[in-house]
Amino acid sequence: MNKILKYVGIAILVLGALWAAAFFVKSNSKSAITYETTNPFTASIEKKTVATGKVIPEDEVEIKPQISGIIEKIYLEEGAVVNAGDLIAKIKVVPNEQSLNQARGRVKNAEITLNNTKVEFDRNKQLFDKGVISSQDFNTQNLRYDQAKQELQNARSDYQIIRLGSADGSSTANTNIRATVAGTVLEIPVKEGDQVIQSNNFNDGTTIATIADLSKMIFEGKVDEGEVGKLAIGMPLKISLGAIQDKSFDANLRFIAPKGIEEAGAVQFKIEGDVTVEDDFLIRAGYSANASLVLEKKNDVLVIPEALLQFDKKTDEPFVEIEIGDQKFERKDIEIGISDGVNVEIVSGLTKTDKVKVWNKTEPIKIGDDQEEESK
Repeated sequence: MNKILKYVGIAILVLGALWAAAFFVKSNSKSAITYETTNPFTASIEKKTVATGKVIPEDEVEIKPQISGIIEKIYLEEGAVVNAGDLIAKIKVVPNEQSLNQARGRVKNAEITLNNTKVEFDRNKQLFDKGVISSQDFNTQNLRYDQAKQELQNARSDYQIIRLGSADGSSTANTNIRATVAGTVLEIPVKEGDQVIQSNNFNDGTTIATIADLSKMIFEGKVDEGEVGKLAIGMPLKISLGAIQDKSFDANLRFIAPKGIEEAGAVQFKIEGDVTVEDDFLIRAGYSANASLVLEKKNDVLVIPEALLQFDKKTDEPFVEIEIGDQKFERKDIEIGISDGVNVEIVSGLTKTDKVKVWNKTEPIKIGDDQEEESK
């Protein structure tokens, strides 16, 4: 009985060992990975860069007053289309008391001078009529009289300008703020009742309105110093606007800044491009935009997907693996050219007949029967 139990125990141990060995072999065995291959092919390839920026009017004109005062009336709203000479606003003059007093005193002095000159003129005219004085003396006195009348007129006009902002009968009063160019009113930063300062040699003056022609727009953006050397005046641009989906506008590069500006540790160069505005679209000033520039383009060159490249850890030189037999590959050093981020140009090292290994394929994950049932 003991022998039977002993043999049974040995048999159980043997079977257990065999089962454990089989389980270990099964769980650690891996199926071979079958790699796919692809051939180089001919295609056109472009190296592009994208410059971020905005679209702005080519020219913006700020309308400023020629006299200080208070905004009495605003006749237009932002967005209005105007022609040169259209009335935008009117200013109520608040005269300086000192200047007003001086102008008033000048009028009084001119009146006194004119009265005195008139008395002299009347007396000399009587003497001239009697032949007592010469014609030359009378003409001199007549000239003084005319000058005194003109001086009084000038003094009164100056007094009116200081008090009201314009002389009587003036066709272009300084108090009337008019558009100097045709375009669209982009901004009116003042409101009725605001005090404004005139533009002079020492002060830019208060801006009453900003006007621009929205049919003449430019792209203004920045590019990195590593790419600015590949740009040239006249290069075509494709402008994409964030506010207008699925539409791009043509432009031509017209300006490249000669000096860069350091931003966040990188040197950026300002660029500008003339944008072709289509009548069907209204482009508002300040739209954010991206400009796509083709830095380099090659047609009908040998390319492969860039994902197939490998790089030597020591030399950092590119290489690929090509098939030399059934699932047998060898390393092949190559020389590459430009890349568009998807495909890369092959300068040398490959031909169209080479089969390049798709090296980054991974083995599918297998799950057990119990796990498969649970996943279902």
